[in-house]
Amino acid sequence: MKGKQNLQRAIDTLYTRAQASTEETYTRLVLECFRVNDVDQAKRIQTHMDSHSHQPKDTFIQNRLLHLYAKSGKLSDARNLFDKMPRRDIISWNALLSAYSKTGSVKDLKGLFDQMPHRDSVSYNTLIRGLASNGLHSDAMEVFVKMQREGFEVTDYTIVIVLSLCSQLSNLKCGKQIHGRVVVDGKGGNTILYNALIDMYVKCGELYQGMWLFDHMDNKSIVSWNLMISGHLKGGQSMKCINLFRKMKASGLKSDDVTLSNVIRAYFDNGFIDKASNTFNSISEKDLILWTTMIVGYAQNGKEEEALVLFGKMLKQVKPDTFTLSSVISCCAKLASLCHGQVIHGKAFNLGFHNDLLVSSALINMYCKSGAIGDAWSIFSMMPTRNLVSWNSMICGYAQNGEDSKALSLYEQMLENVKPDAITFVGVLSACVHSGLVEEGQRYFDSISEIHKMTPTSDHYACMINLFGRSRKTAKILDLIKNMPHEPNSLVWSSLLSVSSSKGDLEHAEKAAKHLFRLEPSNAIPYIMLSNMYASCGKWDDVARIRSLMKENNVRKSAAYSWIEIDNTVHRFVSDDRTHPETKLIYEELDRLVKKFQEAGFSPDTKLVLHDVNEDEKFKSICYHSEKLALAFGLIKKPLGGTPIRIMKNIRTCGDCHRFMKETANDLDLACFTSSKETGKLRNMFLCHSDTAHINNLLPRNRISGLNKLFSSYSEKDGASHENKQPGEKGA
Repeated sequence: MKGKQNLQRAIDTLYTRAQASTEETYTRLVLECFRVNDVDQAKRIQTHMDSHSHQPKDTFIQNRLLHLYAKSGKLSDARNLFDKMPRRDIISWNALLSAYSKTGSVKDLKGLFDQMPHRDSVSYNTLIRGLASNGLHSDAMEVFVKMQREGFEVTDYTIVIVLSLCSQLSNLKCGKQIHGRVVVDGKGGNTILYNALIDMYVKCGELYQGMWLFDHMDNKSIVSWNLMISGHLKGGQSMKCINLFRKMKASGLKSDDVTLSNVIRAYFDNGFIDKASNTFNSISEKDLILWTTMIVGYAQNGKEEEALVLFGKMLKQVKPDTFTLSSVISCCAKLASLCHGQVIHGKAFNLGFHNDLLVSSALINMYCKSGAIGDAWSIFSMMPTRNLVSWNSMICGYAQNGEDSKALSLYEQMLENVKPDAITFVGVLSACVHSGLVEEGQRYFDSISEIHKMTPTSDHYACMINLFGRSRKTAKILDLIKNMPHEPNSLVWSSLLSVSSSKGDLEHAEKAAKHLFRLEPSNAIPYIMLSNMYASCGKWDDVARIRSLMKENNVRKSAAYSWIEIDNTVHRFVSDDRTHPETKLIYEELDRLVKKFQEAGFSPDTKLVLHDVNEDEKFKSICYHSEKLALAFGLIKKPLGGTPIRIMKNIRTCGDCHRFMKETANDLDLACFTSSKETGKLRNMFLCHSDTAHINNLLPRNRISGLNKLFSSYSEKDGASHENKQPGEKGA
């Protein structure tokens, strides 16, 4: 800063004189401008020379100015000076080439290169770099070939650029030829060249060869270590990545942000969440990449709440990009947290990212999974451009929310411009399953291979099993599994078990469970489903056998529980729970509802209680399921209020509780919505008054009570609206 101030004062003094200064003074001042990178003062010097008609004795001063303009991206200033120069040498031409290269003016770059009266290695290197940095890798490689053909010296700088080209083009053959040249020329001790070679081998899929070079390097730099750590990470060898990091620390070399970001990812890949957190917390100055790495890592390891908390902290220090926002929105989708998803939507709007493809697709997915299908459609319909992910998000969203005809109609529209993929057909077939469209589902399934030339995946076969199962087409299911092009996996057998269980088909349930015991011996679900089927048939010896098998294989059943959030506090319930401070009121409210519904003809389905106990015990067991307790508590705290009662459960809701929710909704003139996810994921139920029962207006809360305060603080800071309106609406 002081150097720039002194420079400005010196040039101010120059302007007080009514005549041109000396060549030496101009040279000294221009060199100082170059040293402190001050373009504005350099332009003042040029203006002073022009106004006093000073012509430098040679090209030195003007070439320095050209280089400074080029380095600073001042293309028009560089071009104007170049055109005024009475004499130009190879350095002048190369300086203007560099300006075109840095600003991405490829057409002008090529044109100027062709106009050059003479060229040298720098000219060729500048052209190769300019073409490569603008994605014209093949063109850049052709220039390199021409450079060698015309006999120009291939410098170390040239080799580094061309090795990068080999990586981009996956041209391993060319990369190996350059490697041979490096060895023949005796440049084995050049760390920069060896780093470029390692990078080329890793990116071309030759990780072993890259590791061999790394092991034989005498002087490993931080770049060398980072290349190998990231190479093993991308190659799916995250444990080796961690071991390399330990060796690097033992060597005494200090890690940088690139190292730590890769190592944090490796920790998350191996489930070492605490180590990832400790490493992240040990870094004093965190950049966007580090914050995003942590957020994504938490999300991938089922720690969505922690990811949202971290995002709130990040906003106080670093501005997020589209990838960060889409990752956080995906966390809200997994939690079915509409209110926080809406806040982040507002944040994206404030940052100007709301029309970004990545962000928009994530928002569509989030709104669909939160039941706000109208908001999802609004975003989709307003997108300036759509890609396959956008279409898939909307099609699958419609299918998830029971809008089956809309899902299929949208798929037909999509075919006009976009080629479907495997995910598209999961949405399409799911829509057919929900609607019981057997023939249409068969036609769509057949089109996967016959029209779109793809191989159906296990997800597609699972959908077809569910579709045939609903129509009791057991023979077709068995034929479908028999003719699969690959070995049926656990998803296929799980689908058969689920279908067989719902239809009471013990024979095929046993067959499916047998395969699942072999494929997933630690998964409790097949054991429980088969045991329940035996219990429903009164086969208590078989129930005991399955329980013994679970003990033998050390299989543990996850406890079923439901939770509801009231005034930023989470209340959790298990079946027949008596631990809540308001237990007495909860049971009084629930007993009142049960008695009222019984008088109206509703009776709890005790057949669903699969235990060898008397009828009274079965009645008490089914009446006090966790979701019923949560519902009673919600009705106590929100009597006839406009805010939805939202209950979440960690496993599938039983048929009796589902009927009970609908009976409650009918009795209190409420609208009842359910959202069913994949096995093992969250189950959501919410009720609200019919006059406010628009899905768009449901404002559920997140599981973490502290998040509301955290999110509201940064929303108010950014001026984000807390009203339930989407960007583009009045008042948003």
